[in-house]
Parts: sequence; structure tokens; C-alpha cells
Amino acid sequence: MKLSALLALSASTAVLAAPAVHHSDNHHHNDKRAVVTVTQYVNADGAVVIPAATTATSAAANGKAESVAAATTTLSSTAATTSAAASSSSSSSSSSSSVGSGDFEDGTISCSDFPSGQGAVSLDWLGLGGWASIMDMNGNTATSCQDGYYCSYACSPGYAKTQWPSEQPSDGRSVGGLYCKNGKLYRSNTNTNSLCEEGQGSAQAVNKASGSIAICGTDYPGSENMVVPTVVGAGSTQPINVIKEDSYYQWQGKKTSAQYYVNNAGVSVEDGCIWGTEGSGVGNWAPVVLGAGYTDGITYLSIIPNPNNKEAPNFNVKIVATDGSTVNGACSYENGVYSGSGSDGCTVSVTSGSANFVFY
Repeated sequence: MKLSALLALSASTAVLAAPAVHHSDNHHHNDKRAVVTVTQYVNADGAVVIPAATTATSAAANGKAESVAAATTTLSSTAATTSAAASSSSSSSSSSSSVGSGDFEDGTISCSDFPSGQGAVSLDWLGLGGWASIMDMNGNTATSCQDGYYCSYACSPGYAKTQWPSEQPSDGRSVGGLYCKNGKLYRSNTNTNSLCEEGQGSAQAVNKASGSIAICGTDYPGSENMVVPTVVGAGSTQPINVIKEDSYYQWQGKKTSAQYYVNNAGVSVEDGCIWGTEGSGVGNWAPVVLGAGYTDGITYLSIIPNPNNKEAPNFNVKIVATDGSTVNGACSYENGVYSGSGSDGCTVSVTSGSANFVFY
């Protein structure tokens, strides 16, 4: 294991306006979005050096913290006054490895049926027929996949969904998933026939703690709810999806990375991979947030504080290079204290090989 010299990193934030989201049911978590907080990691000279690291939360208009998807940015802090304008997204590469039992065929599966066997993972505990979220272009949500709605889904650990429309809402929201039309499911991204694609494969979660840990990725592009599960049993290892940012979804022209809310050890996936309530300590109130992205040949991995929950988790976590790999920087959260300076979290860059998030 090779570890290079520590990079001195600090964090600064830029706030971008984002829209409210309307809803047609009682899923209140979709109408809290007010602003997006984007963290930029800078060196001692104030230059942005970690383009993939982003925060996990924003303050809503009603004073409650909310989850938002991470939008990677290289904007300077003057972008804080920029309003959300017309958005665009990039199409995922069809050359990426996929998971599942074959290509998805448009118009062959009813919207009332979840596309099991296509690489998508059913999230039965959410009460949405297995879907991660169901939303239309106007931000309306529903509890069943129906005409005019995008039905978003989760993929297996280490994989990312491939489906989202290239035309995104102009007000800064994101929409993703299969499209329901005339009672049948259709791809919203026809550049690939697979529903899931493999990430960079440069990170894993290794659980040396005493209990199972539910790591919950955000449904993005989509509702931004932390419902996509990676469950790491005690003594086991699971892949972490490291987004290939250069070819993945872009928010208003900015690269996006994967984001994970980590619940205390012992919290079940059904109890943890949800939109939590204030003070619950689960979901968007989980004590730890992880970030993972790959761009320009480098993997960036972060451990980020969650402003919703200042309490230390019932485990420690650190980023460790695998044998033969090269990692710049050091990053850990041990006994409630982040390595490095302050409480802004920490980030490492993996310049070759891979690294593990080790829970202990």
C-alpha cells in the first residue's frame, strides 16, 4: 500500500438557487428543495483542486435541512448569486459494462410492473411498487408508475442507472428513470439498452464494525432521496458506485458525483434508506455522508459531515488505499473528529488503483 504526501484541503461553499417541487400526494420530502449548497475543495492558495467533492445538504426555506443531489462545480464563489437556468444532461456511454439479464425492450413491460431481471433493484419498503421515485417534468409525484411520469429505480451496489431524459426541467430540478407512455415503459435515454452501468470500480466499503451498515445512495437524477441501498454486513465488503463523471448525468453543465448517507451500524435498510424525520438519526439525518466520483483519470472519495446530525456515529471510518494503489491525502472520522483541519470533512484523490471506506 502506497500513500503519498497529504494534501492540505479546506472547503468553501457556493449557493445556487433551486426550485420548489410540487407534489400530488403526501410524500412531503419532494417539496422542500430551496437552495443547493455546492462545496468546493481548495488548496492553500484558494484554487479549486477537488472538482468532484460536494456537499449533501441545503437549508430549505422553512428552516429545515434537506437533502439535495451533489452538483460538481468548478465555479468560483461568485456563482452564489447565479440563478438556476436551463439545464442539460449528458447521455451515459453505451460502452460501459452493464448488469442484468439482457437489453431492455421499449414498450414491452407494463408501467404497473417493476422491470425485475433487467439489473434494477426493487425497493419494496418505499411503497412505490419497487421504484425509487415517480415524478413528472413539472415536479409532481405519484405513488404508482403512470402515464407521463418518469419512474426512477435503483441498481445493484457498484452500478448506476442509465436512464434520464436529455431535456431536463429548466428550473434546476432533475428527472430520471424510465418513461411511462400508454401504459408501457420506455427508455428515456436511448443511447443505451441497459438499465444499469458499472461505475469506475475504484472504491469498496469494508465493514469491520460489529453490526451491519446501511449505506444509502441518493436517487439522482431524480427525487434526490437517499433510498438506493448498499448493505455491508459485519465482516463483509461491498462495492461503492464511483460515478464516471465525464460521461454521466450533468446538472446545468456541471459534473455530478455519487453521494451516500451512512446510518449507524445496526440500522436496517428498511429503516435507514428512507427520507428520515427530524432527530431520527436515519436517512437524511444519518450521521455520515460519503462522496465518490471519477473524473480526468482520478477518483475522489470524501467523508463529509451532515449538518442535520452533529452526533458521532457508533463506528469510525477511514479511507485506506488498497495494496499497490496510490492515494493522495488522508481522510478519517474517528471518535467524532475528522482528520485534517476543522469539521468540514475530508477528501482524498486516488491516482492509481482503488481505496476502501473502512468502517471499524
